[in-house]
Amino acid sequence: MEAREKTEQLLALKVMRLTRPTLASPLIVQTESTDLPGMHLNNHLKSDITSVAGAESFAVGQLLLLPQSFGNIYLGETFSSYICVHNDSTQSAKDVTLKADLQTSSLRIPLTGHQSDSVARDLDPGQNLDEVIHHEVKEIGTHILVCEVSYSPQTLTSNRMSFRKFFKFQVVKPLDVKTKFYTAESDEVYLEAQVQNITSGPISLEKVTLESSHLFTVTALNTKDDGESVFGQVNCVPANASRQFLYCLRPQDSLTADLRLLSGATNIGKLDIVWRSNMGERGRLQTSQLQRMAPEYGDMRLSVQELPNIVPLEEPFDFLCRIINTCERSLDIVLKLEPCAGLAWCGVSGRQLGKLEPAQSVHINLTVVPLMPGLQNISGIRLVDTFLKRTYEYDELAQVFVTQKDTDFLQRPVEVQQTSAELHFNFNRSCCIIHTFQILLLSFNKVLIIILLI
Repeated sequence: MEAREKTEQLLALKVMRLTRPTLASPLIVQTESTDLPGMHLNNHLKSDITSVAGAESFAVGQLLLLPQSFGNIYLGETFSSYICVHNDSTQSAKDVTLKADLQTSSLRIPLTGHQSDSVARDLDPGQNLDEVIHHEVKEIGTHILVCEVSYSPQTLTSNRMSFRKFFKFQVVKPLDVKTKFYTAESDEVYLEAQVQNITSGPISLEKVTLESSHLFTVTALNTKDDGESVFGQVNCVPANASRQFLYCLRPQDSLTADLRLLSGATNIGKLDIVWRSNMGERGRLQTSQLQRMAPEYGDMRLSVQELPNIVPLEEPFDFLCRIINTCERSLDIVLKLEPCAGLAWCGVSGRQLGKLEPAQSVHINLTVVPLMPGLQNISGIRLVDTFLKRTYEYDELAQVFVTQKDTDFLQRPVEVQQTSAELHFNFNRSCCIIHTFQILLLSFNKVLIIILLI
């Protein structure tokens, strides 16, 4: 097999990534005067142009360093590159065209030179054909920038020539996002999002918002009363550090009216994150559609509608519950109340609630007497389906805080002082009366002794 002859090209292709420069820092190597090199290395460090006068021993720089290679690009950043075609020969090149594509693992993206209105140029010796490309990377993995140059030499006998160059770089994740969902009894969905910086340097999170679906209304719980963020004006996140964000999603009224639609509403939305690197490069990252686990209500659902937060000890209080039939058949329900630690039921157990048709609901009012102070769980509610002989248990349905009866005296210090003064006055008065009675008793004893002697 004959080896192919390498064709000498008239044009040269150069590609440089356009990115923010970095600060050039010196290589710090210091010695003591008693060491073998003496002060030679220290003097060399002071004469280094990248070191800061007076702070040579610190890894800080004052000169900007242009990128030396493609390096790594983070997902969500804008890939910018400068492409230059230079005629470094002594001949002219006619009809010079430049095409650039970005090849990923799944698709090929045209960047420049594919437009129908692109015009070919002629390059004389020493002239350039410049092009700047921009593309927001949205895929992780290996990316290849493919550049193809086509031209015709000046000689008429020569055919049209072309050549390609490939530039490979990696796109990595800048952030690691973890989410947790919690569905409250009020059908509100709470989303906790943990955003971790997995880049090599600090970043600033400019915006972290939740774009909810049309089924929910979102409220961010990451601001103070005055509207300022809980993370301050600048949310700077060091490398490998995390920030946690909390959001509350309230379902639309059309969902709360029908539990079937509510249980099927699993699409929550997506997070939109805007961040900047330590040199100010902007990046944007959007998550995929966040999915929550569909709540399972079974054949019926019991929820608390009204409940006081704080109740006094040994005083009964009422709370309102709602029972919804979530199955396709009628239910004949019996309410049973079992003993609950720290609380005592005040009512009849085994009460018939009657027939409940599909998608219908009934409200019941229950009375409880708290027996122990502190945070108490309301448990022990049992609903029995008489048709299937199935019992539905509801424990730790809600919580109330039980306080002592006499805790109100702590809020009235003036009245306490007046009451203490009155008690002190009454005590002194009682002591005077007892003392007078003792004196009268002694006088009576003396008179009795005199009479006996006589």
